[in-house]
Amino acid sequence: MNGKRDYYEVLGLDRSASNEEIKRAYRRLARQHHPDVNPNDPDSEERFKEVVEAYEALSDAERRMQYDHFGHVGGAGMSDFGFGGFSDLIESFFGGGFGGRTRATVQDLRGANLRVDVELTLEEVALGADKEIRVSRQMQCNECQGRGGSESSKTVICPNCRGEGRVRHASGVFGIQFTSVAACERCQGEGRLISDPCPSCQGQGRKKKAEKMKIHIPPGADSGHRLQLRGEGDVGLRGASPGDLYVVTHILPHNIFERRGTEIICEVPLPFTIAALGGKLEVPTLGEAEELKIPAGTQTGTAFRLRGKGLPDPNGQVRGDEHIIVKVSVPTHLSAKQRQLLKQLAEESDEDDKGLLERMKEALGGDG
Repeated sequence: MNGKRDYYEVLGLDRSASNEEIKRAYRRLARQHHPDVNPNDPDSEERFKEVVEAYEALSDAERRMQYDHFGHVGGAGMSDFGFGGFSDLIESFFGGGFGGRTRATVQDLRGANLRVDVELTLEEVALGADKEIRVSRQMQCNECQGRGGSESSKTVICPNCRGEGRVRHASGVFGIQFTSVAACERCQGEGRLISDPCPSCQGQGRKKKAEKMKIHIPPGADSGHRLQLRGEGDVGLRGASPGDLYVVTHILPHNIFERRGTEIICEVPLPFTIAALGGKLEVPTLGEAEELKIPAGTQTGTAFRLRGKGLPDPNGQVRGDEHIIVKVSVPTHLSAKQRQLLKQLAEESDEDDKGLLERMKEALGGDG
């Protein structure tokens, strides 16, 4: 047994009651046990929820039939299936709990947080960058110095909420009145107004202005990185604390380098002669160009590493590497002399290949 009372007993009905009798009993008992009607009775809400649960089960023909056959297991109410109870349902519909039992929270007058997006190149990520941004934000009113009125202005009780800082809204369902509570829009939840508001800011103590700011982005930023500037958001109402400004970075694609965390990768063309004979190759970095030593016989796809030439970690403790992947480039326009030299090279290479083949045949003991 789960300790629940019989639903028919809760509504004071017998099992042959009609739908109309169930509805009338529910309305009568709901009004009788509603928490607003019994503000000093801590048990009224439980009785009210019990009445609602009984009505939910018996007013639906299918659930009533299940309840008649299987009891509470078959006709379980919302709370049995984890819906959070009827008071939560009412709160989701009307924006508040039962009137008189839920105290409204005074609206925070702190200024709002703001966001600005900034684009960076990989070179700026490597070294850090100073940027100038444009911010439109609520600033202190110069006319009243943020007071919202003159020095002689006084505060008066807000006529809209009568000084409570909150207003009540009544809504009805099933003939029952429910009350929701919200911060007063006129006084922003303070309960008081400026008697002689500043004509420039209408008593808010702030006005929206656009201005330019210089900020520093530290090295190592990635796309989506947020830099928090405390107190640089909107100024709060009538001297309340300001919000923060968040600078969100977006890294632009590079025409040479590909970024992978703190590592950077680039593909560099390698002249055919250097690939064959070896030599030095000048390669790009995010700073000054570097000379890379290429061994003879280097093939396309060979990777070289330049340590410490990548990007810094945002924490500043490590720095990544640069990876150079070479791609052997074959000349397409040759002079007569170059053609002759390459032809001679090809003939010599062919002779070498034939000699190698003969040696392999001899080693295998046959003549193929």
